[in-house]
Parts: sequence; C-alpha cells; structure tokens
Amino acid sequence: MPRPKTMPDEDVLAAALAILHVSGPEGLTFAALAGRTGLSASTLVQRFENKQTLLQRALLQAWDGLDRLTSELSAALPKTPEGAVDLLVGLSGDYGGIESYADGLRILREDLRDPVLRARGVLWRDALAKALDERVGGASGQIGGAGLLMASHWQGALLWWSFDPKVPVADFVRQSLNRFVSMLALDTFAPRGR
Repeated sequence: MPRPKTMPDEDVLAAALAILHVSGPEGLTFAALAGRTGLSASTLVQRFENKQTLLQRALLQAWDGLDRLTSELSAALPKTPEGAVDLLVGLSGDYGGIESYADGLRILREDLRDPVLRARGVLWRDALAKALDERVGGASGQIGGAGLLMASHWQGALLWWSFDPKVPVADFVRQSLNRFVSMLALDTFAPRGR
C-alpha cells in the first residue's frame, strides 16, 4: 500500500498525541509518527522542524480540545451548583482508568516545562473558574473566588482518587464535589468573627 502524500496537520497532531498517551514524550519521534500516519519521517520534519515544535503543537491542539469541551459543557449546563459539579464531572470523563490518568500526568509535565503551554493553562484556568463562579455564586469577574477554589478541589479529588481508584473516577469526583458544594452552602468557608 503506498504512503499517503498529504494529511491535515490536525490529523497528524492527533496521531502525535495518541503516541504521547501510549509511549510518553520519549516515544514521540518522527519515525514513530511516520509509522502511525503513513507519512514519511522527512515530510514530518519538513512540516514540524523539530521534536519540540511537534510536541508543542500537539499539546496546543489538546488545549484547544479542552477549551472546546469546557465551553460546550458550560453552554449546556445550568448555572447552578449542580451544573458546576456536572461540568467538572464532564471534564473528568476523559481520564478513564488509573493508567490513563497516570499517562496524562506524564504529558502534563511537558505542559509545565513550556512557557507557551503554561500560558494556555492559565487561560483555561481563568475560563473554568469563571464558568464555575457563574454556578456557585462567585464574585463576578474576579479570578480566585469560589470557582477557582472548586476547580482546585476537583484537581485534588482527581489526585486522591488516583491513589485508590476502586470506584470510577466520575463517581469519586461527583461525590467529592457534592461534599464541597454542601460545605459552600453551609458557608463553611466564610471568615469567622474577628
């Protein structure tokens, strides 16, 4: 079967991301990507120049997908505390089992090493915090209110789940976030008398 001569960048980058999830950053080579896409390694080098550019573009495409999913969930879910929980549970769905979650952490390391990718993380954090603030009564336009606190709790819940993944991640996250929302409702986080 002859090699394909063209493939859209989006498809090539999706293949690169699939390699990252299976083999980690070390496994993403032009040869591995050529094997997965059918394009020649030299064509891929011409297109992406070097591994760092390829890695960055693949991860930027992943951020684009996360932005889209966050926006879609935010538009579809009610602006209620239950909607906030559903939004974060919806964002937890891609993790699957513990191996998939651990592989994702290996990829997150690359996001943290690259200033461009870290900047994308900041933009997503702000958009997510705003969407959550709209649902849990956070201060309008202020990053760092209840929405960011809830997002931080969510990330912690994912980590704690990973140490003891006896239940599906979505169930663990929902249970943990429901407790968090209950505490917010009880005004547990309000400052005490001075």
